[in-house]
Amino acid sequence: MKGLILKSTGSWYEVEGEDKEIYAARMRGKIRLDGIKETNPVAVGDYVLLQIEKDKEGVITEILPRQNFISRQSVKKTGHAHIIAANIDQALLVVTWAKPRTSLGFIDRFLVAAESFRIPQIIVFNKEDLLNDEERKEIENLISVYSSLNVKCILLSAKNEEVGQLLFPILQNKKTLFSGHSGVGKSTLINQLGNINQKTSLISDFSSKGIHTTTFAEMFSLDENTYIIDTPGIKELGLVDISEEELSDYFVEMRELRQSCKFGSRCLHHHEPSCAVKEAVSTGKIAQSRYSNYLSMLLGEDNRK
Repeated sequence: MKGLILKSTGSWYEVEGEDKEIYAARMRGKIRLDGIKETNPVAVGDYVLLQIEKDKEGVITEILPRQNFISRQSVKKTGHAHIIAANIDQALLVVTWAKPRTSLGFIDRFLVAAESFRIPQIIVFNKEDLLNDEERKEIENLISVYSSLNVKCILLSAKNEEVGQLLFPILQNKKTLFSGHSGVGKSTLINQLGNINQKTSLISDFSSKGIHTTTFAEMFSLDENTYIIDTPGIKELGLVDISEEELSDYFVEMRELRQSCKFGSRCLHHHEPSCAVKEAVSTGKIAQSRYSNYLSMLLGEDNRK
């Protein structure tokens, strides 16, 4: 039977079968030995083949090919990736200006990870109610930058009871990954969308950072064809398997200019002469923040948080 992974706890998986029944399943051991350099060979959103052993329990015998996935470098195992979610239609990043602060470097890393598979991206700027006039203007400037890159941007407060009505049309008939730092209000936002009750917590007064409330990635169904994936708060987002030469391909505004560079596809847009990307930065056609974050990723010097 074909199944869809709804939740992974490390050793057991919650799987929705083709019959729409939910099964508890474990993975056949040999799948882990196939040279997969991933800390979680089976991820939420994966389609698998399921062999039923007894009532509501089964064994995963095969992982079916993925259409796409979003991953990050494993923080525990060097040289390995951790798959955040697989087979998604769009990726939604919840960010906040303060308490906790989401860095532009983190935002751009997330967009690059999604763009590497041409996964459409959405940025939700949460906690609108906490912004002063200056902060609101800065957010509006960021929205202008990202909207020009075909990234859908929404400014809201997750505490607003009308949030669900605002977001549902954007999510309908899609599988959407929800991601972001701990404490940005991701779970509060998800709880507004339907019969979902994710734990929420306050921000730590000591560190002004979020306290983890989601332990495992989990997929929820809002209706028959609409799914959202909630993930544990991401502290760092290290990119995986993206070479220096291809990195700029995942910055939309740079990809369009690359062939105009003197060295074409070999240009890294750093020290090279007659670089169309550097020219676009100097004239304001490419935002300085985006170019700075590109260089940080290229040189491995950026703050991943």
